[in-house]
Amino acid sequence: MTRAGPMTNARPAPIRRDWLAKTLAGTLLGFTLALGCSGLFVLLNPDMATPVKAQLAMWMVAPIWLGTLGGVFLFGSGRRAWLWLGGANLLIFGVLAAARMH
Repeated sequence: MTRAGPMTNARPAPIRRDWLAKTLAGTLLGFTLALGCSGLFVLLNPDMATPVKAQLAMWMVAPIWLGTLGGVFLFGSGRRAWLWLGGANLLIFGVLAAARMH
């Protein structure tokens, strides 16, 4: 007797060719996005004690960066990952620049 079921003809999914583009987008643009979010946090919390604010800003970079790096594989293509993360970076640093002017 043979086993019938969904696993009998299952083949492993092929590795997508754009994994390198997604990984680089998550690594590079995810890091700059995390730095921008950290800078925005520092700028928008002027009443917080400086040592506490510095520690929070420093420690928030890693979870944002790793969350972005993990989430980048949900994009349909590497190009889409670069475009969305690039746009997010432009938005964050634009808001950061505008907030510094005031």
